[in-house]
Amino acid sequence: MGEHSLTRALRELLLARRTAALGTLDEHGGVFVSMVPFAIDSTASELVLHVSSLAAHSGNMQRTPRVSLLVCAAEPEGEPVHALPRVTLDALARFAEPGSPEAEASRSVYLQRFPEAEMMTTLGDFRFVRLAPLGARQIAGFGAARSLPADEVRRALEAP
Repeated sequence: MGEHSLTRALRELLLARRTAALGTLDEHGGVFVSMVPFAIDSTASELVLHVSSLAAHSGNMQRTPRVSLLVCAAEPEGEPVHALPRVTLDALARFAEPGSPEAEASRSVYLQRFPEAEMMTTLGDFRFVRLAPLGARQIAGFGAARSLPADEVRRALEAP
């Protein structure tokens, strides 16, 4: 049996967009949302972020590693926006240990997507964060919504 068309649509969305809204919890349990660029490690079926230790979301993820990440299709000019394809990923954040094979793999996939960020990857206050999917809610268009378990999200993150 072939791949589900919504899984293909999810992969295409994640490949087409390079930024997402990251939701974390602050030290008081308040929700904090920030914009983050993300890369995809298709071998590990995880997303990769590169964050500064000075950023609020970094401390939030270290305290509470459960995060939410919203990726949304671009708005077509002059078109309704209510059915824009989007996905909200539920994930567990894990900081890659600097110098580790996991950090090197993170750097490699991140620079494939963001070659202009190479200098930033040498700065000591930046770290790679891996997001392991726990599940997702996908809206692929009007009337095309579904909840996905972690294994389905991981399949969408794999190379086709």
